Amino acid sequence: MQIPLQITFRGIPHSDAVEARIREKVAKLEKFHSHIMSCRVAVESEHQRHHQGNQYHIRIDITTPRKELVISREHHDRQAHEDIYVAIRDAFNAAARQLEDYARVQRGEVKSHNLQNFGTVVRLLPEEDHGFIEAEDGREIYFHKNSVVEGFDQLEVGSAVRYVVEEDDLGPRASTVYT
Repeated sequence: MQIPLQITFRGIPHSDAVEARIREKVAKLEKFHSHIMSCRVAVESEHQRHHQGNQYHIRIDITTPRKELVISREHHDRQAHEDIYVAIRDAFNAAARQLEDYARVQRGEVKSHNLQNFGTVVRLLPEEDHGFIEAEDGREIYFHKNSVVEGFDQLEVGSAVRYVVEEDDLGPRASTVYT
């Protein structure tokens, strides 16, 4: 990596053991893509739930020469995230899948297929006219307001959608979204 790994702890004290696990996982990621320029990892604790233990959220930002990948693991099965090491494992597994997919596209091994997929809207940015769908494999797929066949304004986080995905230089994006 050209820029040293950055690890940030938010809402929890620094832990040498957690930092060591993250460094180990980042070293493994470099096997999937040898041109990682930088990697930033944020480990956060949510203190909102008093009837359960702390919930952990892991965000990984990976920069390559042509693309930035963002992995943000927030599962619906929140109990799995009561263990910080499970949250780290899940986030880095998703990062490895995204890097593998990106490397295949870069090598020209993946062709664009116009097959319908199913997913859930995980983020909406109406002021910027776009959002993101979580695919069945855990990847986040970008979509623009103009890609939605009907009802961008009616979409909400958690809405189930069907979509057609296309791969390009910027990564996967939904070219058509059906509500």
